[in-house]
Amino acid sequence: MAPETLARISEGTLPKGDVLATARLAGIQAAKRTDEWIPLCHSVPLDAVEVELVPDPAGSRVVIQARALAHWRTGVEMEALVAVSAAGLTVYDMCKAIDRGITLGEVQLVSKSGGKSGEWTRSPDEISPA
Repeated sequence: MAPETLARISEGTLPKGDVLATARLAGIQAAKRTDEWIPLCHSVPLDAVEVELVPDPAGSRVVIQARALAHWRTGVEMEALVAVSAAGLTVYDMCKAIDRGITLGEVQLVSKSGGKSGEWTRSPDEISPA
């Protein structure tokens, strides 16, 4: 995004309000409704969803990370990925009036545990810089 857009997000001076807080809530809400967004995705009772949005002035971007937790038979990586996606789309929606050139970058799973497939972690050299 444009540096001016990131500055306004950080200052909280956009017309639609607090972008980071709204995007965080959108991510949490979306994670809870993943089965409605993604066909054939299991409905999972989530124990917790955390969404963190961190302004990165050096990269002129907002870095978004999500974590989903559940005690269930299946993993919850889809819930975390949907949370990040929805939070990113919310940032775009709230800023599009001043910056239509915002792009959403890579959405990637960093690690997961549980479910039938067990543990998985992306190697550090494959993780996009945050």
